[in-house]
Amino acid sequence: MNRRSLLGVMGAAPLAAGGLLGAAGTASAAGPAGRARIPAGLRPGGQFDRLVAQQAAKDQFSGTVLLANRGRTVLSRSYGMADKERSIRNGPDTIFSVGSITKVFTGVAVAQLAEAGKIAYDGRLGAYLDGFPTEVADEITVHQLLTHTSGMGDYRQDVPGYEQAEATWTSAEQVMDGTLASIRKTKLHFTPGTGHLYSNSAYVTLGAIVAKVSGMPYFDYVRRHIFAAAGMKASDFYTQPQWQKDPRIARPYATTPSGQRENQVGERAFIGLPDGGAFANAPDLLRFTAALNGNKLVGRAYTELITSPKVPGGTLPGKDGKPGKSLFEGYGPDSTFIGGRRFFGHNGGSPGVGADWYVYPHSEWTTVILCNYDAQTSAPIESLLEEQLIVLE
Repeated sequence: MNRRSLLGVMGAAPLAAGGLLGAAGTASAAGPAGRARIPAGLRPGGQFDRLVAQQAAKDQFSGTVLLANRGRTVLSRSYGMADKERSIRNGPDTIFSVGSITKVFTGVAVAQLAEAGKIAYDGRLGAYLDGFPTEVADEITVHQLLTHTSGMGDYRQDVPGYEQAEATWTSAEQVMDGTLASIRKTKLHFTPGTGHLYSNSAYVTLGAIVAKVSGMPYFDYVRRHIFAAAGMKASDFYTQPQWQKDPRIARPYATTPSGQRENQVGERAFIGLPDGGAFANAPDLLRFTAALNGNKLVGRAYTELITSPKVPGGTLPGKDGKPGKSLFEGYGPDSTFIGGRRFFGHNGGSPGVGADWYVYPHSEWTTVILCNYDAQTSAPIESLLEEQLIVLE
């Protein structure tokens, strides 16, 4: 069970090209001398590879998976259609919405500015942004915004009429300013620091802090200081018109009440936000891992700060012979502990979007799953991958 499933437990159409016609992508198994042995289950043709193919053949997965060990691709597979209407298949370089993986980029942006002495993790919200009520501005810290302990919730659920207003915005500035204005009007769910609630509003607020402190729009900051710095050439905050037209970007096929999958690009905002608006392909997320682990985005001390656990986010007892799981919030990436092992990363999901990026420090694996079906369709793939990697030395 992945992070998305864990949070759920805790309360906080036929394939157009056929099941196996979505391009095999690249695949390799043997590494240079001295590198760790690749388990059979993760090699091309192994248990994981077969499961992904089976799920795609049943039209239960559409997207790309990439497994890498010590920076070297071990397995890359792509299945399904990026655009069914134009018969464009998903491939290894197809760009997907990565949903809440965007929060990791926001966390790195905060860390860069903290390293530069422009943001303090214990700094109060009111020191960076105005317009919030005193009880919010003077109490919430940057640390609490990052770790989902601020008391803020989700602007889409907390603000009546938000989606109707969002549909009228036609620029990045309108989307950011309009959303932040809505967040300023919402009440907290609890006193800051006294509870835990996964918060999209908190990460939009962090994005506004990044913009204010850096003196440039949030989107431009991330493009320059994270995407470009990490060599992520395909990654961006694409607008809805770009999503509609660009053949490189996978359309989001959400499941309707009748069980059909429907392209819902037209239902999306003009541009996504710091909580979930970025796009990337699988190789770019591997480049991001290399840049982060190589201390190219921030120095070693701040890399360790970003990727280490901070606040307990919940536990799930083991069952059926499987070990329990504990989740901790970090400063962008979350950490999961299973059987004494830890991995960090993030996932994302919305109608027609599923994304997972995780790093296993003990065995030096990076895994990427990008999907343009509803997130839950890739759950069996995520679960098997997690089981296989957590036991590796």
